[in-house]
Amino acid sequence: MTPSRAGPRIREAAPEDLAALPAVEAAADRLLEAELGHRVLPELPATGVPLFILVAGNPPVGFARVDEVGGQPHLEQLSVHPDAAGRGLGRSLVEAAIGAARDRGYQSMTLRTFAGIPFNAPFYASCGFEEPAEPGPALAAVRSHEAELGLDALGRRLAMRIRL
Repeated sequence: MTPSRAGPRIREAAPEDLAALPAVEAAADRLLEAELGHRVLPELPATGVPLFILVAGNPPVGFARVDEVGGQPHLEQLSVHPDAAGRGLGRSLVEAAIGAARDRGYQSMTLRTFAGIPFNAPFYASCGFEEPAEPGPALAAVRSHEAELGLDALGRRLAMRIRL
């Protein structure tokens, strides 16, 4: 992949990177838990099989997992370890994920996130994501799944999309 302006090189995950990702996600979730004021549901299942996973650093200190939902890439998870936060790594991972999806010929990318947390919806909006007028059936299914898991109790969530 490309070098990151913010530090660690962003690249496609290698099989040996995968074991480190749950710890990065758990550490990042602690920041989310602090914003929400309570514990996040543990081990939320992903929306599907990964289309690709990008990592930053070796060993990874951040990652972006992109699944395919409704025939388009869906940013399922973005996590940056708190020790590496505040240096633009999350933005670099999002930009790299957008570029990788564009290079694969996709037309848009979606995600679901918390509306009121600064490093969630406002951050993604600053990356060019917008709330679509009509999310479509695939994102509606993701939304229903999140409701079943109890995410609605943690705060308002919304769908976002960026045209590639």
